[in-house]
Amino acid sequence: MRATAIVVGIIIGASIFVQPSAVTGQVHNATGVLAVWLSSGLLTVIGALVIAELSSAWPQTGGVYVFLRNAYSPAVGFLWGWAMFWTMHTGIVAAIAMVFARYVGSFVTLGDAGARVVAIAAVLVLSAVNYVGVRPASAVQAALTLVKVAAILLIIAVAFSLGGSAHTAAVAIVPTAALAAPITPTAFISALIAGLFAFGGWHMVSYAADETIDPTRTIPRALLLGTLTVTVLYVALNGAYLYVLPIDTVSTSTRVAADLASAVLPGTAGARWVSAMVMLSAFGAVNGVILAGPRVYLAMAADGLLFRPLAAVHPTYRTPSRAIVAQAVWAAVLIATNSFRALFTRVVYTEWIFFALLAASLYFLRRRPGYAPAYRLPAFRIWTALFVVSSATIIITQVATEPSESATGLLLVLSGLPVYYIWTRWSSRHPSSGA
Repeated sequence: MRATAIVVGIIIGASIFVQPSAVTGQVHNATGVLAVWLSSGLLTVIGALVIAELSSAWPQTGGVYVFLRNAYSPAVGFLWGWAMFWTMHTGIVAAIAMVFARYVGSFVTLGDAGARVVAIAAVLVLSAVNYVGVRPASAVQAALTLVKVAAILLIIAVAFSLGGSAHTAAVAIVPTAALAAPITPTAFISALIAGLFAFGGWHMVSYAADETIDPTRTIPRALLLGTLTVTVLYVALNGAYLYVLPIDTVSTSTRVAADLASAVLPGTAGARWVSAMVMLSAFGAVNGVILAGPRVYLAMAADGLLFRPLAAVHPTYRTPSRAIVAQAVWAAVLIATNSFRALFTRVVYTEWIFFALLAASLYFLRRRPGYAPAYRLPAFRIWTALFVVSSATIIITQVATEPSESATGLLLVLSGLPVYYIWTRWSSRHPSSGA
């Protein structure tokens, strides 16, 4: 149960309190919106089960990095770690911190610059907590995970029990045609990208597989139960948003959970209370992502693919202190220079290239001598084919609709190849100075 709670806690961040506007803005149709969230959940469950099989075969620190390294080559594994630092993992830290800042705006008036300052401050504070020890960081994470789930359950309960009059008003405002507006394939996939970001982080439980009790059984069960639980919560929460608020309000809201509370509860107290819950949820999500990343950098350092200074363990706190500092600094740069939309689209687009490679790897790993996972994905040919085709469709659509942003993300990933080959050649000639 503890591992399942970790999966739920990692996935549920703050994006679910913001991303509904990005989804609804693309799919202006209540049925279509729920279909997007169900599809996002299904893809997440399939991806989680792929990770579950690979985790049971290689229960080692590093997770996806280890799987890509063992399935393909150290170069592919290195590209994952490279992209993690420059765009994926730090991008998640930056994006969720920006959500935190949005909800701070419910209490204090913040302009764009002020929101960015608040987001950067949140990253720095939580990085400092992780710097001084895993125990305080883990304690913060456990407490805030309860807040996340409680916030979602409470919002759903309030919406459906007290939101009857708001629902009646919302239905009166929205024309019937808008509830069944046609959906283009491009719009659906763009909405799916936004939905998948809210499910992000499901793979991070594999980063510490060797620290999990009976990982070959625990991780697959936790991934399945955790992703299914989150899917149910997300679909129900979005149903609550659409039940209470006009679809136009959902599609333009920057703080949809607070807007729901304002529509159902009298005065401003309800919106402020929900905003406070979301802020705590966002804080917990940022903390969890900050905590997870350095484990991958340590695994890369053990393979000689990272500078020793970044893998240094603090003599007193026993934490990867320099990796935490570097991660915090770059996340702050991303917050200062990128929009929220740019961050989440780049994260999803880049991550799902690697997730597709992992799913495709099962086709040849199942025939590789020595590959003996304790858990095997049932009917893997069907599920992995669906996953790979869906991932490829997401990637192609992203390239077609946002070529400049896509090129930036792809170049960041591919720039790691020359770095890898230069680094490995230099390390082989200077083994005493390597990672």
